Amino acid sequence: MRCGKMAAPAAGTRGGARRRCQRLLYWVPVLFISSILCWSYYAYVTQLCLLSMANIGEKVVCLIAYHLFFMLFVWSYWKTIFTLPVNPSKEFHLSYADKELLEREPRGEAQQEIFRRAAKDLPIYTRTMSGAIRYCDRCLLVKPDRCHHCSVCDKCILKMDHHCPWVNNCVGFSNYKFFLLFLAYSLLYCIFIAATDLQYFIKFWTNGLPDTQAKFHIMFLFFAAAMFSVSLSSLFGYHCWLVSKNKSTLEAFRAPIFRHGTDKNGFSLGFSKNLRQVFGDEKKYWLLPVFTSLGDGCSFPTCLVNQDPEQVSTPVGLNSTTKNENHIFPPKTLRDSQSHLLTDTQSWTESSANTEKGKVVPKGMSNPGLTVENET
Repeated sequence: MRCGKMAAPAAGTRGGARRRCQRLLYWVPVLFISSILCWSYYAYVTQLCLLSMANIGEKVVCLIAYHLFFMLFVWSYWKTIFTLPVNPSKEFHLSYADKELLEREPRGEAQQEIFRRAAKDLPIYTRTMSGAIRYCDRCLLVKPDRCHHCSVCDKCILKMDHHCPWVNNCVGFSNYKFFLLFLAYSLLYCIFIAATDLQYFIKFWTNGLPDTQAKFHIMFLFFAAAMFSVSLSSLFGYHCWLVSKNKSTLEAFRAPIFRHGTDKNGFSLGFSKNLRQVFGDEKKYWLLPVFTSLGDGCSFPTCLVNQDPEQVSTPVGLNSTTKNENHIFPPKTLRDSQSHLLTDTQSWTESSANTEKGKVVPKGMSNPGLTVENET
């Protein structure tokens, strides 16, 4: 019996040590990028600018421009790594009573009824492939639109794009702008190094450089900058396309499913509004790694391509309600109407005190992206 009692703590200790080792290993790609960055700083500033460039004017201009790109690169990379992903708010978590009821109910329609009841006052519009409420059985919460569970972080991440090993962090609502700027500034950093190092790289092959250790730093610096430029340009171009379409990486591979069916352009509001949703309304902050994204990450405006057959058709400017519920349905698609995420800085939880039959109606409930429908 003593051996049996000692086995469980020993297994737990081994599991904890394994998880700590995994967490340390996750930092290896970040340390690799940081090491390359430190070496490139030494190679460019010391070996190229200070020791190889003879023209004082060229040296000063290159050092000033280099440090500008370097600062923006490091700043955006730091923010991408250390900005914590945002998790769903407490409104999306099941209540204690619902959790107990869920444990007693068998899997199937009974559980879906619990999820529907929990989600009826939440601003969610997407569904699973089978049309059910999206629920995370690990976090015990109803998933907000565009939210996914990360198996590495073991959390549900708002507007999850992907888990990036190069930053050891989930890229989502809270740091997607930082990630885009990190790609942009790292690409500009590499292009600048390759462009200013090119003439000295050519001199290396034509024996125009003195036979010192600087020539090898110059050669490898050009190769590294050119190689990273090619890979970063394709990745940055892909994410620019995602922003223009208002898609995440996950949504590009699997289109979101709404009540009316799959709609790959369900969250697209047009190029200008898509851009503002990520970078914000104030253009003076667009190029700085400071958080300016619109919304709260829990609810998003949609642009319905196909009319939901379960929605009541109403003339423009009029609101209607369902026969049994008092939820307001949208009079028109969001492409024609205004989105509260693009015109109002308040989140859906900061609604006014308007009540209807004892229920609080969140602000912006007339948007199709925020309308909650009861499944039959």
